[in-house]
Amino acid sequence: MSILTLARGERARPATAPDTAPGAAVPARTSAWRRRAVWLAAPWLLPLALFALWQLGADRGWISPQVLPPPAYVWDTLRDLFTSGDLWTNLRASLLRVLVGFAGGSVLGLALGTAMGLWRPLQAYLLPTFNALVQIPVLAWLPFVLLLVGIGEPLKYILIAKAALVPVTLNTLQGFRLASPALREVARAYGYSRRQEVLEVILPLATPTLFTGLRLGFTKAWLSLVVVELVASSEGIGYLIVYGRQLFQLDLVMAAVIVVGAVGLLIDRLLDALETRLLGARRATRAGAQAEAVP
Repeated sequence: MSILTLARGERARPATAPDTAPGAAVPARTSAWRRRAVWLAAPWLLPLALFALWQLGADRGWISPQVLPPPAYVWDTLRDLFTSGDLWTNLRASLLRVLVGFAGGSVLGLALGTAMGLWRPLQAYLLPTFNALVQIPVLAWLPFVLLLVGIGEPLKYILIAKAALVPVTLNTLQGFRLASPALREVARAYGYSRRQEVLEVILPLATPTLFTGLRLGFTKAWLSLVVVELVASSEGIGYLIVYGRQLFQLDLVMAAVIVVGAVGLLIDRLLDALETRLLGARRATRAGAQAEAVP
């Protein structure tokens, strides 16, 4: 039995059969299926309503096509970008930038948050300055970083990493704070080493918060990528937006915006699925260990 179980006083309890009548099984399943269908459909209601309003406005001529192109124009532009290979070329450049910047910022954020979470004196020295620096937006750092590294790819990597660094660091620190001093004292009383205390006591409590920080870090990195590409880039999804604006091809702008939203949502869902799977596996392992420890 782990120290978390001992500290909380948790014990495994045998599963009991639900008190439901046999005749109520079918209605209960039907009701659960309906609730699940409503839950799955609810996120699509607002996008579908906005799309219907967009199509209706285009059909009725409420907005000029030069200001807001009809959905059919945007769809044709997306298809042309896909068939010509321009979409993949620019998307690949953007994904490479965001992955490199996000990886660098996340690693540094995890290390910095862990260090401040484990050593309170370091937190007292660094956290006030860190909180002051994170209030400065990414674009404000652009001229300074531009003077240091020029307008090439390192500029984009640094700014994207800075955007990811902030939420990852703060959520890592918050996760390490979840382990109360009393719980850590219990771990020391049971003879846990510093390494065991971190891996078996602090880290299990901090894992959900760490994943939240990583998801927020990616969101910030993705948004910063588009901003950086709008300012200084010759390829990428942000560059497509600038290019379309300069030529007043708003169908291209809308197509690029749709790609930005779709890719960002897809990666966020993948991170959410990874978090759910890892946390579920951890809970299952812990429950099995607790069941074996109960006489």
